[in-house]
Amino acid sequence: MFTGIIQAEGFIEKIESRQGDWHVTINTGKLDMSDVQIGDSIAANGICLTAIELGGQSYVADVSGETLSVTTAGEWHVGTPVNLEKALRLQDRLGGHLVSGHVDGVGVVKSVAQDARSWRYEIEAPIELCKYIAGKGSICINGISLTVNQVDGCVFGVNIVPHTRQETTIKHFKPGTQVNLEVDLLARYLERMLSAPQAESTSKITPEFLAENGFK
Repeated sequence: MFTGIIQAEGFIEKIESRQGDWHVTINTGKLDMSDVQIGDSIAANGICLTAIELGGQSYVADVSGETLSVTTAGEWHVGTPVNLEKALRLQDRLGGHLVSGHVDGVGVVKSVAQDARSWRYEIEAPIELCKYIAGKGSICINGISLTVNQVDGCVFGVNIVPHTRQETTIKHFKPGTQVNLEVDLLARYLERMLSAPQAESTSKITPEFLAENGFK
């Protein structure tokens, strides 16, 4: 699990194609790697990747064909900037929202506009994800936990403060940029709860039982 609070901006250092998937080396920039071990998870642009090799300031991960086909990873090249976050520990502060690192779909940046010192971005989500996106709800864009400002159909807007723009890859976004989207986990669980078949209750606690025992 992750929080969507980006810890460093890195970049793709090397890509090796291996029988249909990729072996990728990611330079981790200023990310503190002192506590990272082989097998740990580090999210790159919101994609949970397992570190299988460690360098001084880099890690190596295998990227499956499935991941390449359903995320923006298939568009990576040497030098592509990526947002990085190490996996959440139980004692860590939850500064953003709970993020799984499993991308739900790819969105497209529609517009970018400056608003005072902040920046406003409009992003179009795939139609199958629209129902999960609500105003003032949470959304994860390339691994960044953000609050949805407004929604118009499948297009939603977010406001980016100067610090977030400076410290993440969002400063590189322009109309047409493809981005990884992960919707709020709570929205997915709520949909499942509401759509799942309701089993017939076998509980002996009924309104009549409660009334008979003094509960009114």
